Amino acid sequence: MKIAIEKGRSTKPELPIGVCGEVGGDPASIGFFNTIGITYVSCSPYRVPVARLA
Repeated sequence: MKIAIEKGRSTKPELPIGVCGEVGGDPASIGFFNTIGITYVSCSPYRVPVARLA
């Protein structure tokens, strides 16, 4: 994922990249996504409170 983000943004620096699904609401995943430069995450409504805290 990190390589894909780097290559995509080398062509288009403002490229928004996101993750959706249940993994998008997992606090450990959110931390990882933040370190590799994911722009946003999306998850089911019941995971939103935990995702917002992360």
